[in-house]
Amino acid sequence: MSQASTPRSLDLDRERGLTVRWQDGVESFYPLAYLRRMSPSADMRQLRDEMETNPLVVVPDSGPSSALRAVDAELVGNYALRVVFSDGHRTGIFSWDYLRSIDPGTGCNEDRAT
Repeated sequence: MSQASTPRSLDLDRERGLTVRWQDGVESFYPLAYLRRMSPSADMRQLRDEMETNPLVVVPDSGPSSALRAVDAELVGNYALRVVFSDGHRTGIFSWDYLRSIDPGTGCNEDRAT
């Protein structure tokens, strides 16, 4: 893990998303729906892979129609963050390197998020 991929601070707004201030001065904002969709969990990786090869793949219902929220979050060692979402998803562990690689502000990750 590089110094640039280490957060200086984390701020989770349970209604909106996660703001990360990186050691190199960059600030990244991850909307909750984006974090949920880009979860590194095995089931979400498989769904993204299926969507790349088959645009007609059925996306599972994310639960009640109420807005997605972050219910909880916890640090995992000194390398990652686990976010618990209001739809019950809790298996994605977002490493600092992974978060940096999916930064929606860089503009190069938008096709991976759909």
